[in-house]
Amino acid sequence: MTRPLSLDLRERVVASVLAGESCRSVAERFGVAVSSVVKWSQRQRATGSVAPGKMGGHRKPV
Repeated sequence: MTRPLSLDLRERVVASVLAGESCRSVAERFGVAVSSVVKWSQRQRATGSVAPGKMGGHRKPV
């Protein structure tokens, strides 16, 4: 499983979108997927933070 991208990158991407730049141009400039830009922007609006959610977890024994 891959690790989440850095918080610094996420904040710069979202700041560019909030400044009025399109998601596609921001994604191209920072080298990330358009879907990531959209999801990070949605997370910023919903929670006020762009920090990644919890990954993985513990599996219950069968």
